[in-house]
Amino acid sequence: MWQMAVPWWEFVARGVAVYFFLLVFLRLTGRRQTGQYAPFDLVLLLVLSNAVQNSMNAGDNSLVGGMVSAATLLACHVLLAHLSYRFPRLRHLVDGKPKVLIHQGVVQQPLLAQEQITPDDLAAALRASGCLNAHEVERATIETNGQITVVLRRHAPDVGGA
Repeated sequence: MWQMAVPWWEFVARGVAVYFFLLVFLRLTGRRQTGQYAPFDLVLLLVLSNAVQNSMNAGDNSLVGGMVSAATLLACHVLLAHLSYRFPRLRHLVDGKPKVLIHQGVVQQPLLAQEQITPDDLAAALRASGCLNAHEVERATIETNGQITVVLRRHAPDVGGA
């Protein structure tokens, strides 16, 4: 239980390598996958975590080895959060930038395809914001966390009365 089969520094090196591999891999898969979890997305994450486990622990199932691996992942996360807070260029590299999906009622179809957002996904985001049609939207943006925010157009006040 307490005896490690490999040196502690190997756990650290493996943990850092796996952390950054997964960070790049998940970043390349797009925002939709990390921002909106469908059942198949959750299955992927669960299987992915199991797949990388052995690459992190080198077959060592000791308690200490697990703690070193967990501490390494947490340290990588805290360090990256700190660095991306301090350095905007790194933040944009890690998180990406928000992208406008609808501007002045016009849907940006190539961007929807790039972000793998289906018409049904977009329609659901619009309904959640209280509108039914894209022409009612001033701006809809996919944020860096995968959420879609919608700003509705302002309606011109009725002049002349009835």
